[in-house]
Parts: sequence; C-alpha cells; structure tokens
Amino acid sequence: MKRIAIQGVPGSYHDIAAHRFFKEEEIELICCNTFEEVFEQIRKDSGVIGAVAIENTIAGSLLHNYELLRESGTTILGEHKLRISHSIMCLPDEDWKDLTEVNSHPVALAQCREFLQQHPQLKVVEMDDTAGSAEIISKKKLKGHAAICSKYAAELYGMKILQEGIETNKHNFTRFLIVCDPWKADEWKDHSKVNKANIVFSLPHNEGSLSKVLSIFSFYNINLTKIQSLPIIGREWEYLFYVDVIFNDYLRYRQSIDAVSPLTKALKILGEYAEGESTL
Repeated sequence: MKRIAIQGVPGSYHDIAAHRFFKEEEIELICCNTFEEVFEQIRKDSGVIGAVAIENTIAGSLLHNYELLRESGTTILGEHKLRISHSIMCLPDEDWKDLTEVNSHPVALAQCREFLQQHPQLKVVEMDDTAGSAEIISKKKLKGHAAICSKYAAELYGMKILQEGIETNKHNFTRFLIVCDPWKADEWKDHSKVNKANIVFSLPHNEGSLSKVLSIFSFYNINLTKIQSLPIIGREWEYLFYVDVIFNDYLRYRQSIDAVSPLTKALKILGEYAEGESTL
C-alpha cells in the first residue's frame, strides 16, 4: 500500500490525482492543511509519497510550490494532468430556493465566475479547500450553504449535486507532481519510460547568458516545455530558472546537462520521470 500525503481532504482534486496516478494500487491518504506539511511528512518518513499541484492552465504556476520542492530535497517521481470540472452541491434536503451562500477555495470560485454571476443572490465566501467546504457543510448541517468542488466529494459527504461542469473554461487542467525521498525513487520509478525532467539553475548576470543555455538545449534536440523564473531573495535582479524538458534520447539529454552546467550556477535536477497522462 502506498501512503500519499496531499494538501486537502478526501474528495479533493489532490485525492483524485493521487488515485489516478496510482490507479492500480491501494493507497492510504495522509491529509495535510498546507503544502509545507506535505513535504514535512516526507521528511519525517521516507516511505511517504507526496502529490503536489504545480500548475493550472488558467491560474498559472503555484510559485511557492516550486520553492518548497527545491528546498525539500525531494525528487519528482512522476506527474499527472487532471481535468478540473467543478460541481455545485448542497445538503440533500435542500434546493436552489434554499441557498444563500456558496463556499469554496478562491481559485475554484474564480474559475466559476460566470456561473456565479448568474446567481447574484448567493454570497460568495472563500474557504481553504474545495472538498473541505463540502465536508464542513455536511458535518455541521449548514442550511442555505452550497459548496463548489468535485462531484466525487458529493458521494463522500452525502451532498446533492445541483449542477455539474460549472467552470467557465472547459480546458481547465491542473498538473500535479508526485514527489518522494530520492532514496526511494529508484524503487518506485520505471526507468525505461523516463522522457521528461525538471531542472533548476541560476545564471551569472552576463549578457546573453540565458540564450546560450537555450541554444545548447536546442542543439541536443531537447524540447523545453516550460520556463519559470523566480527572484532570488536577497540578491537583487538575480533569478532561479525552473525548466521542464522532454527528450527522446536519455543519453543526449544527459549530454545537454553536462554542456549547460559550466554556464549555470547551482544547477540541480529536481526529477527525471515519464511524461504524465491527462485524464478527465
């Protein structure tokens, strides 16, 4: 059985992503209030795996999670791209006419803005978690309250779904990274399928330093799928570059890393793994 630490509660999108990634295995969830707690669970027990959201196609990157990943010393075991579809739900004995308030995570509320504009009678209240909103309404029997979260949460907490697919943009995906203790990665990873890597580095403050690195990756036929820069605190106008690359030839990829290393500072490979699937 895999022990998976997530931010959120059962029924959350982290829960769904973890089950989709380990679809043929039995897992035990370790529910955490924050992403910091997820990485702390791995630090305390090397047998724990973490599932951490890193990027959404609408909201963008979760910048703080990049830093947590780098500082934690964990490695990326894999990834999963989950289609995010929101539903609105309430207590089973209530209906639209009874509702006065809707609760959810601020990102989920923002992703359902057009739907909420069609229901101006509902007071919008931000909460810490999507599925957690449904859990609280269910446990406390909060009359007049609705939650926006996954339809899976309705099954878990005995809620009634009023409408599915209420998100504004139907091309709404979140990418989750599956992370673990580096010493455990070899045990859990299928090396024959590795074709993607995440690396991070800083650069000297010289003209053309980034373009030289990108040119080397191009020479080795390495496909850069994402570049995310974050400022280095305390070092004005210097940045860390988080780069995702995809490759067909592992040897050429390693040669490219050897070639760019002298041009960078503090280059670190955050993980090598198989590109993740997208699921609805």
